[in-house]
Amino acid sequence: MTPIRFGSAQRELAGFFHAADPRRASGRAALLCNPFGHEAMRSHRFYRLLADRLSRQGVAVLRFDYYGTGDSQGDDEDGDLEGWAQDIVCAQQELLRRSGAAHSVWFGARLGARLALLAAPGAAPGVSRLVLWDTVFDGRGYLQELGRAQVDELEQAFIIPDPGWRRALANDPLAFAGESLGFAISKPMQRQLLALAPELGDPLAPGLQLSLMAPPGDHDAPRWAARARAQSPGATIGCTTFQHPLIWTSNPFANNEMVPAQALQKMMSEIHGHQ
Repeated sequence: MTPIRFGSAQRELAGFFHAADPRRASGRAALLCNPFGHEAMRSHRFYRLLADRLSRQGVAVLRFDYYGTGDSQGDDEDGDLEGWAQDIVCAQQELLRRSGAAHSVWFGARLGARLALLAAPGAAPGVSRLVLWDTVFDGRGYLQELGRAQVDELEQAFIIPDPGWRRALANDPLAFAGESLGFAISKPMQRQLLALAPELGDPLAPGLQLSLMAPPGDHDAPRWAARARAQSPGATIGCTTFQHPLIWTSNPFANNEMVPAQALQKMMSEIHGHQ
């Protein structure tokens, strides 16, 4: 594992490159696209172990921080979905340059999965496969979910919670849209999230393989997959139900798995076994 910095002087990004084990080098590469905010922190160890295991199996891996997140340049108020999608394209180029691979598989969870979808049309050379886990299709619902998590955290942090928080949330489900568990969500980013809807947008590239894994009860993912198959006949699109114990907005505590074994094995199979 090698810490790296890449991108432009005005938009320098930080990441970790996991070179493929030379004894098993396969010429394949995988790019890991982070979720947002607390969910990125919650899944950090998962991403680290996923990268380590893939590299040991001969796959070069790059995991990185978007602009304004982690160790990359910028502040969290600089968060911008379009900019982050461009960061993924930049990371793809860096991964292929360092690994010598001709193409890569992209893995993303939560908002990172939706960002991978946004970025894929601009990738050159193109991405060969997308593996997307618990994708955020409904931006408004996602902001509301983060708002509820924000209030839950506030109530746990204070001995005597303020009932006004719940009243504000009941009156306006987006009352806490400006912050999520300590991470700022700027007004421009709020507008971008609210514009996210479970529609396809541009057709997917011919030959692209896409694997969606959605929790039970998620109706957006299968509807999106059906539209994508109709509009992108040259792409291969799978959508499966995958239940797991990882709670994206939780804090680590006893009996709360940081890296569920079945989830790690599933993602390994989707990324490594299908390349």
